[in-house]
Amino acid sequence: MDEGSFDTLRLERDAGVAFVTIDHPPINLLDGALITDLNRLYDVVADDDDVRVVVFRSADADFFIAHADVAMIAAMPREPGTAAAVLQGIDGFMERWRTIPKITIAQLEGRARGGGSEFALALDMRFAAIGRARLAQPEVALGIIPGAGGTQRLARLLGRARALEVIVGCADVDAELAERYGWVNRALAADEIGAFVDRLARRIASFPAHAVRLAKSAVDAGAPAYDDGLAAERMAFGETLADPGLDARFDRAFTAGIQTRDAELDLERALDNLAD
Repeated sequence: MDEGSFDTLRLERDAGVAFVTIDHPPINLLDGALITDLNRLYDVVADDDDVRVVVFRSADADFFIAHADVAMIAAMPREPGTAAAVLQGIDGFMERWRTIPKITIAQLEGRARGGGSEFALALDMRFAAIGRARLAQPEVALGIIPGAGGTQRLARLLGRARALEVIVGCADVDAELAERYGWVNRALAADEIGAFVDRLARRIASFPAHAVRLAKSAVDAGAPAYDDGLAAERMAFGETLADPGLDARFDRAFTAGIQTRDAELDLERALDNLAD
């Protein structure tokens, strides 16, 4: 596959690092097109022994990945067990990236909410730009829950109480608070984050690949397995889809401007208009 064959991504390789730029206007929505490209990208970099580190960044200064496409969620089966089976594929997508035998880094300089946050959480490291990055899990405000591992990964990184604050509070978290909570590795000045991530990625890529791979494997071996938690999350998400009032709530969200650039820049305010 040539490096120009993605519709929503740009890929550059240099010195053992794959720099991936998400470029999917207007807001880098995690929709079918982006998921397809990210799956294809996985196949490209996973099979490339010269790639040791993968860095994700965005062409849009305001959005890393906005969130999952709400229309895609609305089209899911409404029977809880069937919905859970569909979500198993999404979990598989996230787990592929979590377990890839490379080091993966999210360079967060814009908004990463919902599925965008969950994709970043599936990566090994996250660095956030002060004054630019905003993270959130706003699903509960729509009447659903995080459905791509957010409940599990946030609980492990932040602890139970802070994970619940994020998930049921549905508020944006800035870079500095995200660092304090453990959501990201570091909060960095906006004019420094690119150079920092570049140096770190190249430094890791310069080390023996087998040692880096085995270090990641050993760290992961010490952590509890995700399987049971992800299965419980899938079933809970499926139950939310069975809510007879869900479509009306989604319609209100679209009326409030969700998935338009202006509303997504201040999504917290748009979601407040949905309050019962």
